[in-house]
Amino acid sequence: MLAKRKNNRAWLLVLPVVIVVAFTAIIPIMTVANYSVQDVFSPTNRLYMGLDFFRQIATDPAIVDAFMRNLTFSTQILLIEIPLGIFIARLMPREGWKAAAALVIVAIPLVIPWNVVGVTWRILARPDVGLLGVGINQFRPFDIGNTPADAWFTMVAMDVWHWTPLVTLLVYAGLRSIPQAYYQAASIDAASPWSVFRFVELPKLRRVLMIALLLRFMDSFMIYAEPYILTGGGPGTSTQVMSILLSVLAVIQFDLGKAAAFSLIYFLFIQVFSFVFFTVLTLDERPGPTKASAKKQKVREREIRATATEGGNS
Repeated sequence: MLAKRKNNRAWLLVLPVVIVVAFTAIIPIMTVANYSVQDVFSPTNRLYMGLDFFRQIATDPAIVDAFMRNLTFSTQILLIEIPLGIFIARLMPREGWKAAAALVIVAIPLVIPWNVVGVTWRILARPDVGLLGVGINQFRPFDIGNTPADAWFTMVAMDVWHWTPLVTLLVYAGLRSIPQAYYQAASIDAASPWSVFRFVELPKLRRVLMIALLLRFMDSFMIYAEPYILTGGGPGTSTQVMSILLSVLAVIQFDLGKAAAFSLIYFLFIQVFSFVFFTVLTLDERPGPTKASAKKQKVREREIRATATEGGNS
């Protein structure tokens, strides 16, 4: 019997995507890697530095401090935005014109450009004419230009206002995908609202919340435009996150070699940390010794009963 001939011409359809990725991602990264091992004085005058720039990055106190600020900021906004997004999504109506109106209202902050968000909150936080600044000044002195705590609070509040709607919409979509049979089974069991959330909604939202956590962690760790416009990294360096420090190295100080090494470490850290984050979050879904516990078995039993109830009602 003759072997079936394979037609590899279909791979030509993927060629445009490969070319686009090469010019928008691979070639720029290779260029940055090239600069990270050289000290460039001019287009024709370069000095090979090896891994010296990477050693400087690893021991630079300013970069270590910026990294800790980034980590603190990401942790704080995740602890606020995820629970707040779940809370708002559960309050939103599920059907009718009210549901459409709620979706439009919630999505408004997401369509506002980042620089506009920064300018808006900078005006809001002004102690003389800003609504937020003047309001807080009625109770205590508030000035993001001179008080690091006020600047940090405003930066966190700005990010929560801007990106909590993303978590809300993701969770809302997950809630809408849960069959009504599960809620009917819970009502038959006289389950409390907390039990419905814990044993019905939360297990079904696991993948949605994983996506929300990953997206918000990566976005918050790469944040640049909003804090740069809001505070410029000040007062002092109190809100200088890694992206702002990187722009100072590359644009203001024009230290291309050190900035290139910094950007590679920055990029690799986000990728590796996101991978580890994803792996930890999906451990329970993998076969082998990490199978679901007895608590997850109870959830499965409830799902089976809900399915049986749905079949009985039909």
